[in-house]
Amino acid sequence: MAPAPSRTAPVGAARGSLRAAPSAVLALTLLLTAAAPGAGAAPGGAAPAPAVRAPAGVADCDADPASCHGPNWLYQYTYGLGFHPFTSPQAVREQLTDNFWLFPVSGACPRRIHEDATCSLLGGNPVRVEAVGDDYLQIATLEGHALGAGQHIRFAFAGYLGTLHLVVSAWQNGPGSCTGQRLCGVLNRVGAWTLWRVLAATLGLSAYAA
Repeated sequence: MAPAPSRTAPVGAARGSLRAAPSAVLALTLLLTAAAPGAGAAPGGAAPAPAVRAPAGVADCDADPASCHGPNWLYQYTYGLGFHPFTSPQAVREQLTDNFWLFPVSGACPRRIHEDATCSLLGGNPVRVEAVGDDYLQIATLEGHALGAGQHIRFAFAGYLGTLHLVVSAWQNGPGSCTGQRLCGVLNRVGAWTLWRVLAATLGLSAYAA
């Protein structure tokens, strides 16, 4: 991988960009995502990719997205991170887990996170780092989280012809507090799409230094 012209300026720019995001917008996003959404299309024209369906008759999900189906599958959004021909998906994942302040609601979590670590996101929302793969990070919500316990969110990175992409998938172990409630689901999908778009914009800048 060829070195970037500057390894500090893009990260500093990303940090400044993140801190420049109005706190009111992030707070509103957290409120919008405070209940479990149902499946549906992403706002702004970003259509969720089809979920991997479990066999008929299986009611609940677990930490594997392939286990999930029906209303327990929440959403999947894809964001472009820009043209980064010298940066691998694994490098972006490493940059995120080694500099977790890039996460828009990192809260009281440490700068470097690792598998099985627990910490609290912004607003005192506890999570566990459920899995860290070569090109993905997966977290799970714990008791006391605004979304409730048992929700899984995977942040996967992919590259194609020099461009990088972030794919965010979410599902829950079983029916949530607003499963089947259309308005609740719409508000949550809008909130999630907005929040992860902030993350994508930040990583799109910081990837130049990855």
